Amino acid sequence: MADESYLAVDLGASSGRVLAGHFDGQRLRFDEISRFGNGPVRVGRSRYWDVLAQWSAILAGLREARQRIPRGVRSLGVDTWGVDFGLLGRGDELLGNPYHYRDSRTDGIIEKAFERVSQEEIFAETGLQFMPFNTLFQLLAMRLTDSPLLDAAESLLLMPDLFHWMLTGVKANELTNATTTQFFNPATRDWSRTLLTRFDLPTRLLGPLIEPGTDLGPLLPVVIEETGLRGVRAVAAGTHDTASAVVAVPTESPVSASPDWCYISSGTWSLMGVELPGPLVTPECLARNYTNEGGVGGTTRLLKNIAGLWLVQECRRVWDLAGKPHTWDDLNRKAAAARPLAALVDPNDPGLLAPADMPEAIRDYCRRTGQGVLEGEGAVIRCALESLALKYREVLESLEALVGCRIKTIHIVGGGVQNRFLCQATADASNRVVIAGPVEATAMGNLLVQAQSAGRLQTVAEIREVVRRSTALERYEPREAARWDEAYEKFRQLAGGSRA
Repeated sequence: MADESYLAVDLGASSGRVLAGHFDGQRLRFDEISRFGNGPVRVGRSRYWDVLAQWSAILAGLREARQRIPRGVRSLGVDTWGVDFGLLGRGDELLGNPYHYRDSRTDGIIEKAFERVSQEEIFAETGLQFMPFNTLFQLLAMRLTDSPLLDAAESLLLMPDLFHWMLTGVKANELTNATTTQFFNPATRDWSRTLLTRFDLPTRLLGPLIEPGTDLGPLLPVVIEETGLRGVRAVAAGTHDTASAVVAVPTESPVSASPDWCYISSGTWSLMGVELPGPLVTPECLARNYTNEGGVGGTTRLLKNIAGLWLVQECRRVWDLAGKPHTWDDLNRKAAAARPLAALVDPNDPGLLAPADMPEAIRDYCRRTGQGVLEGEGAVIRCALESLALKYREVLESLEALVGCRIKTIHIVGGGVQNRFLCQATADASNRVVIAGPVEATAMGNLLVQAQSAGRLQTVAEIREVVRRSTALERYEPREAARWDEAYEKFRQLAGGSRA
């Protein structure tokens, strides 16, 4: 079977890449074509995404792909984080830069939302975890401040939909990302227009919903002129990066209401959950603040958002700005040399969401909770990583309570796979086997759903079989259970015994 090449435009919260995947029918090999920085731009008191810089970097990557793949590319697809969006006005005019999800305009917005519609009603309609930056709350913040953009807008496109529109001129909302908005109903698999109306938000913004794997058609002539990519089609794969990552989890287990495995999509955020055949919208899910998001193949991702490697990334950024640069290997070596389980934090503590100085915020948490002073970079990083591992255990236990069965294996995929310290700590803290890999799960899922759209693969099981053939996986066995059990009790007390 002849090789075919596909392109994945993978935008994360801190960087973006254009990757090429070459599929021979059995294995997927891929090359990184380009990489570029990504992150919030502060203007006054607001944080935005620099969408034109992102677009320019994407076009540059596509031009490079044209040079490096002379035999041609069949299709391309974009995946990004969830919740954030661009607004188009009359004549499809882009109305300003999209806001970044960490912008302060949504501070305190959930309480204001509950004054209009109760928490129970919102959850019954959407099955989504309550986070202040969910799209519903971003729109409500615009309404409460009388934003002129909201009144001028005619279309809402989530970030991957926005870039697919720039590529093809097609305005549509891909389902896996639409499910992160908090105005999507997982039971009806349609927009919750009733909920928007109750918040006095315009339903005219909602476009047609499309399934992952939908062929959006050819690139616009201006894009072909800019990139030289002729005959290429755009495919809306699992446009939410976690949806693409989860479809690339190398499990052999079928989708089940009683799963024996869970996943952690590990990067800036850690998305930890199970794959189910349908949504689980119950009072217990609401009490534990879990989310039901759409997956590839009609599945549901029941999961919890955890702060993830954001804590470590921000520490490194602060030290870099202070003239003390560190490589990731440097930080991991210093962490390994620090005293184990000396101090712990709750990674989801509000004070760690977006502090100006993350190392100081971690130290302050430890001081406030009577754990003493953390000395040196290694102690701070070890505290962050071990706390993440213990948070994973807390979420694991609550997942087991929700689905009513024991989870035997944790699959870690994404960039966090490269942090072997964290992978081993996760096995130790949870007393479960950890299977780590692939690193490039999101890109692999994106590329292989494109291959499925092209008819080269038929099912999610076949996609995962290709992932297993194409990836070297690493297994971590749990160790020192008693010491981690003791640390977990301390962690639970620090976190207030919250139900994960």
